[in-house]
Amino acid sequence: MDRRNFLRLGVTAGAVIVAANVVPGFSWADVRQVKLDDCMAMSPEKMVGKSKLIKDSWQYLQTTVATIKDAKVRNVVTAMVSDPVPTFLAPLADGKKEKVWNELKTKSLIEGVALADFLPPIADIKKSPQPFNTAPGSGYQSHHAYPGGVVTHTALNLRVALAIYQHYKETYGYTLDRDAIIASQVLHDIHKGWVFQWGSDGSSRTELKLAGTGEHHIYSLAESISRGVPAEICVAQACAHNHPGTAKDEAEVVSWIQAATILLGVDPVAKGLLAGDGKTLPLPRRMEGFVCHLGDHDYVLSVPAVQWLLPEMLAIAKEKYKMSEDDLRGKKFNAFRNYAFSQATAMNLYHHYSIAGKTGLVEKLTAMIAPA
Repeated sequence: MDRRNFLRLGVTAGAVIVAANVVPGFSWADVRQVKLDDCMAMSPEKMVGKSKLIKDSWQYLQTTVATIKDAKVRNVVTAMVSDPVPTFLAPLADGKKEKVWNELKTKSLIEGVALADFLPPIADIKKSPQPFNTAPGSGYQSHHAYPGGVVTHTALNLRVALAIYQHYKETYGYTLDRDAIIASQVLHDIHKGWVFQWGSDGSSRTELKLAGTGEHHIYSLAESISRGVPAEICVAQACAHNHPGTAKDEAEVVSWIQAATILLGVDPVAKGLLAGDGKTLPLPRRMEGFVCHLGDHDYVLSVPAVQWLLPEMLAIAKEKYKMSEDDLRGKKFNAFRNYAFSQATAMNLYHHYSIAGKTGLVEKLTAMIAPA
């Protein structure tokens, strides 16, 4: 390599490192007050565009993915985040959906889900229903349920997982597979945009269960396997919702891998996703799955924070914003909460409520959205 190309490579690498050091950070100084009618008129894309925290989180995810050393892994993760179209759906569209549904039922991996409801709706199997960065982080009564919520949720989880990686390195003196930790954490919610599609009333689709967990987890895992993500990373990704530390817990992870491979029509053992007997994860079990699981614990506080906050916000919407009972059950309140959460997050608003009560919450909400 000549000197000019070497210097150019150094500058490029330096730019990636500098960009990766730009981490998400919230400030009330970045929030601008709007009218309630403005919220009603905003699409999820516009709400995301007004949120510095979501935009910073999105940049952080992209630049951190760019630090994955393995070029093949880096390219596939970048492609999935940039365009989370469910590519594994194509074969199921050729009449195999019922066969797969029946196999899942036979193996007790799906219960209470009719064939007509199996798999979220999609207008075009070649297009994602929405970009990754406009999707909510979970169901509408759960954590990060606002436009871009999956981005702030994933960015925080990734920072936590990488902190664990670093502390293990410093404390125990060994280095885990950083590529696997990044990829598994980023990809395990990749299909939330498909599962939690925004409706005309401003709320998101209700998630169904598959193999005893939220269906997004199985679809995201199937997508990673389908796109050729290495087996060890897929196994770590499967551990996001539980760890293999006990036989009972590991059985759940195994069932999720089984469900994902049934969707794809592949053998999980042959793919290196399960041990030879198909009853455990590959042995000896890798630590990266535990780190992925530990990183995905933002929900422990963020779920109850939303559930404790919403009754207060409903009361404030009625008192300060003069919303009717119909408004509280429809688009008007949903637009109100979507904007408030997308700009400040439910976590930040709950923090103010927890230390300053309803008065503090009213102060922050009215600073963002002008009262009627």
